[in-house]
Amino acid sequence: MATESGESANHAPAKQNWTTLIDQMVAGNWRNPETGELATVPYKSIIFEETLDGREAELVESMDFGASFTIVCDEATHEAIGGRIAKAITKLGSVRTIVLNHPHADLASAEHLRSQLSGAEGVIAVGSGTINDLCKYATFQDNRPYCVFGTAGSMNGYTSTTASMTLASGLKVSLPAHAPRGFFVDLSVSAQAPSYLNAAGFGDCLARSVAQVDWWMSHRLLGTRYMQTPFLIQEKDETILNGMSNLLPSGDITSIAYLYRVLTLCGLGVSFTGVSNHGSMGEHQISHYIDCFAGDRHPGTLHGQQVGVASLSMARLQQAMIARDTPPILHPTLINTADMVRRMGPQIAAQCEVEWRDKALDEAGADALNTRLTSLWPVLRQELSAFIIPVGEMESLLKSAGGPTTAKELNAPTDLYREAILHAREIRNRFSFLDLAADAGELENFVSGEF
Repeated sequence: MATESGESANHAPAKQNWTTLIDQMVAGNWRNPETGELATVPYKSIIFEETLDGREAELVESMDFGASFTIVCDEATHEAIGGRIAKAITKLGSVRTIVLNHPHADLASAEHLRSQLSGAEGVIAVGSGTINDLCKYATFQDNRPYCVFGTAGSMNGYTSTTASMTLASGLKVSLPAHAPRGFFVDLSVSAQAPSYLNAAGFGDCLARSVAQVDWWMSHRLLGTRYMQTPFLIQEKDETILNGMSNLLPSGDITSIAYLYRVLTLCGLGVSFTGVSNHGSMGEHQISHYIDCFAGDRHPGTLHGQQVGVASLSMARLQQAMIARDTPPILHPTLINTADMVRRMGPQIAAQCEVEWRDKALDEAGADALNTRLTSLWPVLRQELSAFIIPVGEMESLLKSAGGPTTAKELNAPTDLYREAILHAREIRNRFSFLDLAADAGELENFVSGEF
């Protein structure tokens, strides 16, 4: 399948513009086919090149930050490119480097970073998930501009306008933030990153099909808002990326460029929708549950690795239910507050119960949905089938990209992973197939086969 610039999956030229289509959006020249309006995205510049060596000062200067810069990185990203950037931009003004030691994306760390950034006219984040989220959220508090140099294609949050942060209670949520003024990728640096990082990003990409199935089902059954735009802008590149997933572990530049394209376009989708549903539904809830409640049982895995495995579980659940000729029969949602407190603690349980009750079914709600399911099921099955990637194909793609495909390969305890699937729906008000199966009394049986 050709992309906008005419390249193909098997015959991509050695040098090309990796930000075709993205450039049009940033410039405001791309018309949204769903609304007919010109796109508006909050970025000054997004650049991917095989190497940015020698261009660092030029790119930072183009951000119009002023003459006082603070670089934020960790030890690994400082070695990868942070030190190079610091040296290159000394001619632009005063440069300070903050090297974080095993940072965590939580509110306390963000507030501490915010205090350290006092006086900086511009902030340069060097890294991926945690570094980007911390800088994005901390600078948002003061309306301080920042840009980010990505070091691995490990997640799709580089260009989103939300930050994934852990609250003081321990609950992980998406909080309003702001976009980086610029997003820059030296593909050669990402090609040298540990292969599991790019495999984690591929796991995040693989979530598209199951998230779309969940979101469309919720839209059709509950009337929740749905937009096709975030899927339209990435579908061609997703096909190409999937076709070369086996090249990611070797650090192949072309495959990593397509990985960044899909991750970036997914993040840009938030600019059109205002929400992250197109890339985060039941599968992300499972990953978030693990991060929030595993405690000492946490296997130390990355978000994207967990999302990849959870996407396979969601695909199995969705595809088994969609394959049936008759719809599930729903019952009122059973909320066990005491059990939530036991697993989550009283503070988080109270926060989650508010989210859960927002989508919970009472008897009248269950009856209404059963009536709608009965009339809609044959059509809904056909509609959802258009979004599906067969679970066997998904598993093969994730394995070829170097990602874990089971809880065992994640080194996650079986009881933890099953608990996450069973209870992940409690942490957010987004209605997914986890809710559909649970309210039909079928989720526990499904969970018993997942490990």
